[in-house]
Amino acid sequence: MHDFARVAEQLSITPLLNCLLREAAEPVRTPPADHAVHRLRASGLLLRVRTGHRPSSPELWTGADWHPLHHADLVDLTAQEMRARTARSNPALVAEMTASREALEAILTTRARATPPHDRWLRSEQALVMGHPFHPAPKARSGGGPPAAWLRYAPEAYARFPLLLLGVREDTVIDDGDTRALDALGQAPPGYRLLPAHPWQFALTHHLPAVRTAFAEGRLVRLGTTPWQARATSSVRTVHISGNPERPGSADLFLKFSLEVQITNDVRRMRRHELRQGRRTDPLVTAAFAAMEGPAAWLSEPGYRTAHGLEETFPVLVRDGLDGHLLPATTAVLAAALTEGFDGNPLDRPIDPLRWWSAYLGNVVPPVLEAYVRHGVAVECHLQNTLIAVDMDDLPVQAVFRDTEGAKAIPEMPREAAWQRLVYCLVVNNLSEIADALAHRFPGAAGALWPAARAEFERYDKERGLPETAALLAASTVPGKANLLSRWIGADGTAPRYLPVPNPLAAHR
Repeated sequence: MHDFARVAEQLSITPLLNCLLREAAEPVRTPPADHAVHRLRASGLLLRVRTGHRPSSPELWTGADWHPLHHADLVDLTAQEMRARTARSNPALVAEMTASREALEAILTTRARATPPHDRWLRSEQALVMGHPFHPAPKARSGGGPPAAWLRYAPEAYARFPLLLLGVREDTVIDDGDTRALDALGQAPPGYRLLPAHPWQFALTHHLPAVRTAFAEGRLVRLGTTPWQARATSSVRTVHISGNPERPGSADLFLKFSLEVQITNDVRRMRRHELRQGRRTDPLVTAAFAAMEGPAAWLSEPGYRTAHGLEETFPVLVRDGLDGHLLPATTAVLAAALTEGFDGNPLDRPIDPLRWWSAYLGNVVPPVLEAYVRHGVAVECHLQNTLIAVDMDDLPVQAVFRDTEGAKAIPEMPREAAWQRLVYCLVVNNLSEIADALAHRFPGAAGALWPAARAEFERYDKERGLPETAALLAASTVPGKANLLSRWIGADGTAPRYLPVPNPLAAHR
């Protein structure tokens, strides 16, 4: 097997296996030689995996011996188990699992020929080759065409590309909030406003009747492309634009677009109600972080622009860049990249793991809890929405959070639901993954990581008061998102299913 195919096979097995073990299996025993045996609940079949930082090398017990499973076999086994559990079939998700592995091989092949960015932060944004470690098809791009159609826009392939510039007639433009940064990206003709568009989105939608009519009637006009390149970030549909002294009024910023592509749990289209909700929520989150005593920062989303009749097709959301938010003499890295690995990963240095972990906890946990307790806002602080600023010694000194779409204000979302979502994002998705990465690199420190995390929650509760703390620390389980089940039964991406997973903050741990 070619190296790219072999690596794609391994990296595709891991997240699917994680899903299967978390959502559909229970441990039976741990035999010698770093293996564990699990029983699939619906079928009763026995599955043996190699343990470690990530489970690997799945084998199925045939009654006589252990039969190794390739990714395709694991897909078949997963489909069989989920059909038995739910009495439903989902051929679309089965196809996505297969497509995810194929996409990963294409990404690896292209990535090997591309030049990684010099910027350390951007290398971290473009490092998520495996992707979500608990999703059955993290690299599928359903609806986006074959890999040849989208690799040029893929962050994992170090993508940089010019944006398409459209002009939207002034009587049909929709502006909500502060969108002045968009006007500095080019020049619109008289009577029009500038509307940047993601070229992949335009390729997917330009043939639609509503789009063709808008061009035919002059409500939209094409103005060419930018002479400079935007840089793809980890979310795929959000790009970064560096401030350029040769462009008067230009600024360091992010632009988020709609994308008619299914990535993990959703088609990444910005819907009208999400845009409007964001305009209500972002000022609350921005004010919450501004009021905090400490370095934590929020990348505000001051406004969006789109075209009447094409509100969800060509919206562009403006988000603050990192300039003006980072502490002096620091470098930001994407938290998700700390677990996946990249050139420049602070965890690859000979650090003191407990000192590093304590600094990480002290910068991530308090502002998330403070926003919830004092300001009634639950930020979606999962790894892909969390940036960590490190100092010259690569020690965490600041957390920067982003993505208003995932933030929820109370009482728009009931407090109990907001807390469940926050606990999943903070404890299960964020802290658990970082702790596992540290334990993998520094096994001698593994036993002290979660007591330190528990102490951070207790310290915050003592100083600031958090009614939910006692229940959280006493609970034997916390909510884990069931991405496999959610996708299999067609649950809405905004209302996923959760299931209990062991609480690493519990005292007995």
